[in-house]
Amino acid sequence: MFTSMRRPTAAYEQVSLSTSIESADPHRLILLLFEGATAALNSAKFSMQDGNIPAKGTALSKAIDIITNGLQASLNAEQGGELAERLAALYEYMSARLLWANMKNDMAAVDEVLALLGEIHDAWRQIAPDKQKHDAPPA
Repeated sequence: MFTSMRRPTAAYEQVSLSTSIESADPHRLILLLFEGATAALNSAKFSMQDGNIPAKGTALSKAIDIITNGLQASLNAEQGGELAERLAALYEYMSARLLWANMKNDMAAVDEVLALLGEIHDAWRQIAPDKQKHDAPPA
């Protein structure tokens, strides 16, 4: 009936996520989007293995939403130039692959998107503002 009744930790997780979002800098917000998309894709894979079609559809829709309305929408073509354009095209490709995965129950397509997201996520972690401060040579 109520999510919190079925899973007592759900309310805590929601508060924790809300706090993370409210206190996050722009770089951290993008990391949270990557983490959310990855979690949704892993949930979709589990649902595919379990044969739970509605849950698979919900999880894939969530991942597509995060990729399209989160990651892709956050790109700044003016500042990012060619890199932003290439990332936008890659995010469009990922969304198309996930639509295909949903229609054809294609786990390989989900794995492909997970791998692509993982590479971009790793690269994004490497350019963390704190890391740049620590790696900068002394003045």
